[in-house]
Amino acid sequence: MDAISEALPNFLGAVLKPSHPDYDNVRRVHNGLIDKRPSLIARCCGVADIVDAVGYAREHALEISVRGGGHNVGGRAVTDGGLMIDLSLMKSVHVDAGRRIAIVEGGALWKDVNRETQLHGLAVTGGVVGTTGVAGLTLGGGLGWLMSKFGLALDNLRAVDLVLADGSVVRASEDNHPDLFWAVRGGGGNFGVAASFEFNLHPLGPMTMGGLAAFPPPEVGQVLRAWRGMMVNASDDFTSVAALLSAPDGSGAKIAGIAACHCGPHKDAEETINRIKSFGTVIMDAMGPIPYTALNGMLDASYPRGAYNYWKSAFLPELSDAAIETLVVAHAACPSQTSHILLENIHGAVTRVPLEATAFTLRSAGFNTLILGQWMDPAAANATTAWVRDTAAKLQPFVGPRRYVNYVTPEDDVNVGALASYGPNLERLRRAKKWYDPTNLFHLNVNILPE
Repeated sequence: MDAISEALPNFLGAVLKPSHPDYDNVRRVHNGLIDKRPSLIARCCGVADIVDAVGYAREHALEISVRGGGHNVGGRAVTDGGLMIDLSLMKSVHVDAGRRIAIVEGGALWKDVNRETQLHGLAVTGGVVGTTGVAGLTLGGGLGWLMSKFGLALDNLRAVDLVLADGSVVRASEDNHPDLFWAVRGGGGNFGVAASFEFNLHPLGPMTMGGLAAFPPPEVGQVLRAWRGMMVNASDDFTSVAALLSAPDGSGAKIAGIAACHCGPHKDAEETINRIKSFGTVIMDAMGPIPYTALNGMLDASYPRGAYNYWKSAFLPELSDAAIETLVVAHAACPSQTSHILLENIHGAVTRVPLEATAFTLRSAGFNTLILGQWMDPAAANATTAWVRDTAAKLQPFVGPRRYVNYVTPEDDVNVGALASYGPNLERLRRAKKWYDPTNLFHLNVNILPE
């Protein structure tokens, strides 16, 4: 028996060393650009395994990373030389349809949640890509197709079960450790390992209205202006994303796409979909009645696991004509056909939650903008990353002070830091950090230093 087995005699999962045949597959996260090598990977099967892994790392002074879905573009789910706590085996979803509640383990993906909840005609806000992990998305916010109607993923949380830095297990809710419950709703993975989540569910589906419509290169600016006008008075039932991308036929043509979800009355949804199609010349029409599970998976193929990704993001309080022109020009210069620019409109229920109610601070109406560099050929790296940086720099005159924490990469964190992510809630977060993680054991995140 080796030293690790002796130290973790009751561990039910697997502890992988670099020599293990599964090590390389497990250590790799969604972003192919991330190539870190932990000294150990603890593949947990339950809460007791997480407790043992945290204790082992603490006692042996190993840096901890926590992998839920592994989707974070910055690669914070994996550590170089430390211990990676892998929750990907913990992905059960239990739905209590009568109480409209879902209990979701920390390694589950949103497609797992949607599949189970939709059996009962229920749903909760959860991402726009089905392969995204529940834990990371929720702890940092949780933008998704239902956010205008039901708020963010974290706005629908009832409770979170956490393993803290000292190895204790707590349930954080409005009635139990309310200060911790406040902090984890927007404070990311700063406070412990989230073993499971309890969400409120809402009646929805199995069918909704939405999908994607695309428009030709000469009409990109026109379409963005029309979409901006539509979103000014958009109802809570309607959530939409605009995308500047390359045509899927391989031609490289720079097109505009409008993706949408309308979960309101059928007549209103039809009118909204038809209005989108009136923005210009529709060259691809995939809008209409669609199963909610299909809507949540329609973009999955555009974000393949292992593709190289380099992103920068910003929040635009308004989408001015000058900002649109900047985006159109940058889009035309994009060197990679799999790279694109996304504008996620924020309005409705998200903006009506008081700033102090949760740690999440991006509560203003506006446009969360993502410059998404993605490529498959390693030779495209320099040109694509240069394009992302240049586009981000040119957008600076239009950018507001807040940032969406789930899009802040380690590179950006040097300049942006916790203040842009947590804003006026940062000081309260620091006090919570000092109480629950005074030695900053959990620091592979947009880190909050203990007060």
